[in-house]
Amino acid sequence: MEEKFEAIIQSDKPVLIDFFATWCGPCRAMAPVLSELRAKLGDRVTIVEIDVDEHTDLAVKMRVMGVPTFMVYKDGRQLWSEAGTFTLETLKKIIENAENQ
Repeated sequence: MEEKFEAIIQSDKPVLIDFFATWCGPCRAMAPVLSELRAKLGDRVTIVEIDVDEHTDLAVKMRVMGVPTFMVYKDGRQLWSEAGTFTLETLKKIIENAENQ
């Protein structure tokens, strides 16, 4: 998974990573927000969901301390990272800012 992760974050368009867990209520609450974000932004963003229980090594490497944790990458650079839940508009603005970097 780590090699695939490294390849994904090299994209020249923003990549939103969602570190989640199936047992996490706030993570489940973010699912419809991410679906709507996909619908609104289409191919302007890649959204990748990573289950921390299935990919513990990657979560540790990326210093994920709580779920959900979101990260935005572009051209291999981490532009933003924060744990918690976010509104559609907040995530959309973060992605749009990343597009211009």
